[in-house]
Amino acid sequence: MHHHGYLWAGSKQRFDAEALRRPPPPDPPPANSRPELIQRYREVTAEFPASDLPPLETAYWLIKPRSLVRGTWDDAKEAVSWLGERLAEYAPRFASERDRDTTRLARLVNDAAEHLRSGADVSYGFYLERPAYLSLAVVACSSNRANAELACPVA
Repeated sequence: MHHHGYLWAGSKQRFDAEALRRPPPPDPPPANSRPELIQRYREVTAEFPASDLPPLETAYWLIKPRSLVRGTWDDAKEAVSWLGERLAEYAPRFASERDRDTTRLARLVNDAAEHLRSGADVSYGFYLERPAYLSLAVVACSSNRANAELACPVA
């Protein structure tokens, strides 16, 4: 097992485009469905895997473009270190004073270490100034516990 790191920072308005953050249904609509439903299914099927927006389900980062992988680590400790560094880097921009609290951030890093050691994914999100949003994720790969059929993006 190894881990991939993902980071997305952008406008809150773009982050709120949930249709592009949700995978398409596994089965297409029936052929006799409304044309707009069929068209929307085709759009989501094409756009979801290509979009850089964080998926609603963390494991789906694995089907995003390979270029979005910010790091790959065989050791969960290295992945946690990357996560901690990103939290420290962005903390001064967090919109909430509570989110900037170093004790709380240390607890998030410790929690992430436990989750990653158990084979789970980790995903954190923070509102930034402007309004903007930061999404950080570390996803277990080969195979992912939440969705084992997803292939490794860097294999």
